[in-house]
Amino acid sequence: MSLPLLKQRPLTVEAYHLMGRAGYIEPDERVELLEGAIYEMPPIGPSHAGTVDFTAHRLSAVSARKFMVRVQSPVQLDDNSEPVPDIVLLHWRDDFYRHAHPRPADVFLVIEIADSTVKSDRSYKIPLYARAGIPEAWLVNIPGRLVEQHAEPVGGVYQVVRVWQRGETVQAHTLPELSLPVNDILG
Repeated sequence: MSLPLLKQRPLTVEAYHLMGRAGYIEPDERVELLEGAIYEMPPIGPSHAGTVDFTAHRLSAVSARKFMVRVQSPVQLDDNSEPVPDIVLLHWRDDFYRHAHPRPADVFLVIEIADSTVKSDRSYKIPLYARAGIPEAWLVNIPGRLVEQHAEPVGGVYQVVRVWQRGETVQAHTLPELSLPVNDILG
């Protein structure tokens, strides 16, 4: 006798957090919830870490209370997705989002720094941000030595995609005062 196939249900953000509080997910585990599934994040290498640190430092220097810079912290996209982008530029809040993770309406720009995850970030995470209505996403492609800019989501797809090479300066769509030379980002 065979058992009937059960319908798989996506894990909710609430259940994900309960798993963490109950000890099923260790506090130092590098995981994120994407569309109801828990994914392990790869270890952070020196190139990735240095690029995140430098970019966050440069962004913090120009923020001047116009936006907040958040590094490797969750953003709740919906009831089933809570990715941990490398850098997020958020609307300023005096409570620093202490009572709830930011939601898509709080986000100006999300930045993914990719060393070993370029393909999955481009094909999975960037479209996930577009479907959530995040206005702009950058993919810093370390091996390719370039920055991909995705902006203006319509119907869950970014309408503007631009590739910035060494020698060029990325100009943000959502924050006109924000620009960063690709050479500086990549080091």
